[in-house]
Amino acid sequence: MRRRKVLIFTAVTILALIAAGVSPPAMAQPNFAKVKEFRIERSIPPEAVACIECHKQTSPGLFADWANSRHANANITCLDCHLAQPGDQDVAKGHDAVYSRKDLPYAEAKYKVPVATVVTPKDCSRCHPDEVTQYSKSKHANTIEIMWKLDPWLNKGMNSDNERKTGCYHCHGTVLAIDDKGKLDATTWPNVGVGRLNLDGSKGSCTSCHSRHRFAVSEARRPEACDSCHLGPDHPQIEIYEESKHGTIYHAFNDEFNFKAAAGTWTPGTDYRAPTCAACHMSGSGKVTGTHDVTERISWETQAPLTVRPQDFAAFPSGTDWKVEREKMKNVCLACHSDAWVDDFYHGYDKAVEEYNEVYYKPAKAKFDELNSKGLLDQTKFFDERLEVEFYELWHHEGRRARMGVMMMAPDYAWWHGFYEVKLRFANFMEEANHLIETGQKAYIAKDFPNATGDTTRPPKIFGGK
Repeated sequence: MRRRKVLIFTAVTILALIAAGVSPPAMAQPNFAKVKEFRIERSIPPEAVACIECHKQTSPGLFADWANSRHANANITCLDCHLAQPGDQDVAKGHDAVYSRKDLPYAEAKYKVPVATVVTPKDCSRCHPDEVTQYSKSKHANTIEIMWKLDPWLNKGMNSDNERKTGCYHCHGTVLAIDDKGKLDATTWPNVGVGRLNLDGSKGSCTSCHSRHRFAVSEARRPEACDSCHLGPDHPQIEIYEESKHGTIYHAFNDEFNFKAAAGTWTPGTDYRAPTCAACHMSGSGKVTGTHDVTERISWETQAPLTVRPQDFAAFPSGTDWKVEREKMKNVCLACHSDAWVDDFYHGYDKAVEEYNEVYYKPAKAKFDELNSKGLLDQTKFFDERLEVEFYELWHHEGRRARMGVMMMAPDYAWWHGFYEVKLRFANFMEEANHLIETGQKAYIAKDFPNATGDTTRPPKIFGGK
């Protein structure tokens, strides 16, 4: 009788709740879908359709890259990146003429919009704000400033402006300018250098690493994305990587790597067996979060003449604590290596830095300063005297190779291309320098040093009045 009364009470209670507009417990309801409170716009505006259809015909390679990109998959079109505002400095001046062509689909005035020639990090920041903020603090974004503070080729005008454009600025970046016809100055464009100063004030070019119009994260994760700039006699990181065991494993097994893992999920041991440049310097690993600031995780500044901590690098102080950054890099290493392995590596690396600084660079710099103070080297130019070249290459070529070879575990670059050649350069430099000091003889000046015609004015938009 008691059980019957309970059942009757429960039934009455449920009916009362329903009458009052209150639903029974969720477990008693059908599995109805919830109504969305927002709507994602999946349509493409007609102006963007016009861009796509025209470029499909005029630039099929460009169109194919975009069509195979994640941008296209998410309906990110040409206009989302290239749409400009009337009056913007980098509006493509000749683009309006396209809308009067009879041979192109959608070439009609009603689809006409202002289009920016240059897509900048500021444009990319609409969807990628964290990445752009991180990048803006990096050595990559600020490399024009660093280059001018370190490089006598620029400061002494020892190469031509075109040699700089096709060489130095191809990687470091140009300061974009408008010519007297209102178009992008041909001496500054086209350029996708990592430190390019854009007309909207932003620095860099995302397409340096994520080449247009595919913008693939899978490309930027490969070492080949870095090898067009990080190579050669002065910073041969790609050659060093190729020699290292990391590079050997990469070449043996990269067909098994999952380079297309979603951003922020690329995991050592799961997606790749050996690190690439991005894996060590940018990608997330364990408790280390990903970053687009390549200045992070660095505990020595090995591009500098005298090796210093990144926060003490006068050309571009990092604003970081090297001990914190070293722990980040150690944690990346520990995804594959033991504590003992990682600690022993850093012991050898720190010792190599100490020997370079104390045994080679500081004595050579002191001797170089003595030559200048005694007037034995000419001050008007650089590289027109052999000892100036010897001193420059001691740190800029062999010295960097030695330090970077140790840093990236490539024995041939650490020794034969590195410290071995540092020794030879040092011995020759000191012999000639001591001879000049003992005799009081001035160094021979090469009067016919070729094509030393470059402008020595530091870019005002980078340095202001400095």
